[in-house]
Amino acid sequence: MSYLMDVLRNPDGYFAVTPLSCTCAVFATMFFVLTMIYSFKHMKGVKGLWKYYTYLVLTYVATLGVLFSTTFMVLMVLWGFIGFMLYLLIGFGRGDGTPDAAGKALAIIGGTDVLLLLGIVLIWSIRYDGGTGLEGLFRLPIGNLGIKLNSTGAVIAYLCLASAAFAKAGAMPFHTWLPETARNAPVPVTAFLPASLDKILGIYFLAKVTLEVFVMNQAMNTVLMALGSITIMAAVMMALVQHDFKKLLGYHAVSQVGYMVLGIGTGNPVGIAGALFHMFNNTIYKTGLFMAGGEVERVTGTSDLSKLGGLAKKMPLVFAAFLVCSLSISGVPPFNGFASKWMLYHGILESGGRLWAVWLVAAMLGSALTLASFMKLVHAIFLGQPSELSEKAMRKIGKINFSTMIPLAVLSFLCIVLGILAWKIPFDDYFRPEIGPGFAMPGIWHSGIVAVVMILGFLAGYLVYMAGTLKNAREVAPFVGGETLEDHPDMRVSGVEFYRTIKNLGFLKSMYSLAEKQFFDLYEVLQKTARAFGIILSFMHNGVLSRYFLWFLAGLVVLCVVLV
Repeated sequence: MSYLMDVLRNPDGYFAVTPLSCTCAVFATMFFVLTMIYSFKHMKGVKGLWKYYTYLVLTYVATLGVLFSTTFMVLMVLWGFIGFMLYLLIGFGRGDGTPDAAGKALAIIGGTDVLLLLGIVLIWSIRYDGGTGLEGLFRLPIGNLGIKLNSTGAVIAYLCLASAAFAKAGAMPFHTWLPETARNAPVPVTAFLPASLDKILGIYFLAKVTLEVFVMNQAMNTVLMALGSITIMAAVMMALVQHDFKKLLGYHAVSQVGYMVLGIGTGNPVGIAGALFHMFNNTIYKTGLFMAGGEVERVTGTSDLSKLGGLAKKMPLVFAAFLVCSLSISGVPPFNGFASKWMLYHGILESGGRLWAVWLVAAMLGSALTLASFMKLVHAIFLGQPSELSEKAMRKIGKINFSTMIPLAVLSFLCIVLGILAWKIPFDDYFRPEIGPGFAMPGIWHSGIVAVVMILGFLAGYLVYMAGTLKNAREVAPFVGGETLEDHPDMRVSGVEFYRTIKNLGFLKSMYSLAEKQFFDLYEVLQKTARAFGIILSFMHNGVLSRYFLWFLAGLVVLCVVLV
């Protein structure tokens, strides 16, 4: 994969162009434009709107700076600036939990920025043998360092840099800011940063550090694959039981990062290429899902699944886009999500090792559970019996909102095209330089036959649907068990009830209970620990002179014992 990192322009400056950074910049530009279009309707009436658009532009410019930067210090400054912009953009949310969500995101991302600085200093000390020249630190290049992970300092440096990438992308254990942001931030902000730019930046930086800065060993690759597998499974299990669809999508954003980390951890070309392709695919369908969900929330005024249902009839275009993106994230062929996951599966098989079967099962089971989760989501929002709130909302739905439909149409089109033509775009000349022309890269999905079969299936389904709309067809009211739903509205079956029993299964019941108590939330754990230390210190230092004298005597005794 070295071709992706080759510098094409200005190798001696602070910024340079590589094939990978250029591709990431194209995607970042696309998401910036689509977010601006989407925001025209969805941010209308928000106070300080000029600030909002200013923050978007500054975030986009800083993102390009990170992608094209060639030195660690320039990257670190812009990296921290983007985190601060995220904090400001989350503040445009209208919910009661918005300040807490913004503070949590800033604390986690800002905390890992400190680790990023520590990792840079460690790399500098290794590279320059502990020299003190600040100019050397400032011009420390990002790529082609080739530091072997054969010392404690090198391992700590890599983990520090990887932590910053994990926090930005939303991988475990630095993931908890993302679901809260998805629930409380404005939808355009969620679609622009956590769903797209943050994923690109986090995985781009992780790939660059892993492929260029360090020489990986089997142990560290295993750590990456383990973290990726845990992220996939833990996040998708949390998504299954969510009742707020924005928070559910937030957990799926975390789960998909696990596939990228897992692919990079394989250490082979097909796995790494699959991870990078999945990074681009994920930003496409995840942004589409948030934007489609945002339109539902704008029309109905809620993101609570129990209050939704039956919206497909009045919102067919939004439903179609949401369905395409749902099939893509679930890894259903011939959509783009399956194409990149297929490469990841091959990368896992080629990685070898004793645990390859564990990683493969985690990746495939994660896809199956993702599909199950989106069956629940699609049913709860668009299918089934409409709720009272949905019926009121459907009566008010007017003309097509083009500021929403243009981005959704573009993203849905890409989900289809990048899936059907995955064998040609972008792999024909881009991801296989080491294999050479005329050779097929292993793991590339040729989806022509599957695409044709699916099109025929959709046509057959449409014909069946049309047959049911004939004038001589018998019409009956919706019913369950012989009882009409109009007479018994409490019998409405909602997708919210799907998988409710999962929370009561032995081991999973304990895990869900701990999750509800925020046991796995690193931010909350550290916050509670800090409070406990604060209580102890306040007890020790209460301003009473006699207690200070006792501490003085105790310290004196300890010193005497140590010295003697």
